[in-house]
Amino acid sequence: MRGILDSTGLGAVVLTTPGAVSWATRGLNLPIDRAAGVDTIWVVINADSACLITTEVEAPRLREEYLAAHPSIDLVAVPWWDSAAFVAAATERSGVAVGEIATDGHPDFWHDMTRSLVAARLRLDDHEIASLRTLGHDAACAVEDALRTWTPGESDYEVAARIAANTERLGAQAPVLLVGGDDRLAEFRHPVAVGASMTNRVMVVLVASRGGQHVALTRYAQVAPDPDFAAQLEAAQSIHQATLAACTPGATTGEVLTAMADAYAQQGHPGAWSEHYQGGPIGYAQREFEIAPSQTDSPWWQTQLPQGCAVAWNPSLRGGAKDEDTYLMAQGHLELITNGGDWPVTDQPLPRPLPLVVGQ
Repeated sequence: MRGILDSTGLGAVVLTTPGAVSWATRGLNLPIDRAAGVDTIWVVINADSACLITTEVEAPRLREEYLAAHPSIDLVAVPWWDSAAFVAAATERSGVAVGEIATDGHPDFWHDMTRSLVAARLRLDDHEIASLRTLGHDAACAVEDALRTWTPGESDYEVAARIAANTERLGAQAPVLLVGGDDRLAEFRHPVAVGASMTNRVMVVLVASRGGQHVALTRYAQVAPDPDFAAQLEAAQSIHQATLAACTPGATTGEVLTAMADAYAQQGHPGAWSEHYQGGPIGYAQREFEIAPSQTDSPWWQTQLPQGCAVAWNPSLRGGAKDEDTYLMAQGHLELITNGGDWPVTDQPLPRPLPLVVGQ
């Protein structure tokens, strides 16, 4: 953070969004309101000090459960009911004028450094990689264990409930959980659970979050092999494989998206990337940013993907085939993070999950 500040000439930065605060504090900010865009903990960093700001409601818990082992961390408590108290405390603790404070998009500060912050946190350190691996394994198990016990005719609500329970049991949350099957799966890209029974095929999409980090995956289960769906899924996986092959350290987002668009065309579906979100780098948000292969003027187009970056691409085709997992751009290879360890997969060139045939 201080390196970023040095490059801008600004005097301090105030972090207010859940992703940025999680990154700066290693997930200290367990969510209170999971949908909140502004966190209950703020981080203030200047050239020679740093502090946390929170409400008088949260301060006792943080002091007892998190900061007792770190007495040097300064915690400022403000009234929960005073909407201006956070900004006033952050300005005072920064030690500089409000015009010299950067932020992650909060409207009460002048300089928005969101892009620099997101770019900086793409490269995960060893601690972050270790925790992401554990989260990826746990998320895959949460989905796969629920699908192994799927009974044809069971409702999408029941499957979603098992996945949610599995996820929460591991101390994680599910900001995205889609469960759908049969005709709804074939018709809708996002077949959210509505209480419908699923007799032939079920798809689950999960984004799991813990400690501020995120992973994403998609899995299928079905009652019997289906050659038509298998061909469709194989095409989506081929697109995914080509996209992943372009993910080498130093490659730009634009280069990866160009490879993806070319792969859609090679599979006989030119331009089909426009029909659904395609994913992107993942970490302290369910996607750190997301752009389309046509958005060559986006500020993210030339962003380089560093070693230690995690990606979760999401190619899909009409009819229900979608291929999604979280990979780590490790040294010299791509590592599948969302790996439960006991699921049918292809093995060339990178492992991709196949539909589980129930009863086999």
